[in-house]
Amino acid sequence: MRLALFQPDIPQNLGAAVRLAACLGVSLDVIEPCGFPLGDAAIRRAAMDYATLADVTRHASWTDFRVNTATCGRLTLFTTQAATPLHAFEFRPDDILLFGRESAGAPPEVHAAADARIFIPIAPDARSLNVVTAATLALGEALRQTNGFPRPPGTG
Repeated sequence: MRLALFQPDIPQNLGAAVRLAACLGVSLDVIEPCGFPLGDAAIRRAAMDYATLADVTRHASWTDFRVNTATCGRLTLFTTQAATPLHAFEFRPDDILLFGRESAGAPPEVHAAADARIFIPIAPDARSLNVVTAATLALGEALRQTNGFPRPPGTG
């Protein structure tokens, strides 16, 4: 399973996503350009001591991401424009969970490329969740369904 962020705008969210990916044992794909200067040092600084635990791949563009992940599994886009709620979707262990920009979501070409579009139900008057909060909910459900959570030390 992989987590992917499309052109993130906020460095603190990227840092939280790196920590999330490291703690849950999933790979993280960062699709550039980002809304802030991004280099390896910036990733390490944002992720603090989790950067060495995380498997982070930077992609220079949406096209590069598509080429580099073509054989990785289904592209599942999380969007407020979806019809399928999180709890009704059947995840697979090789799914790529993709989240759009904090400021603008995902553009039409990303929607068109998605194998599935999923939304996380929230209160009617609420606009949206923080992107990493949404990713945490999504990864939690996806890993629960696929028995993909990391095992505690000594439990095999």
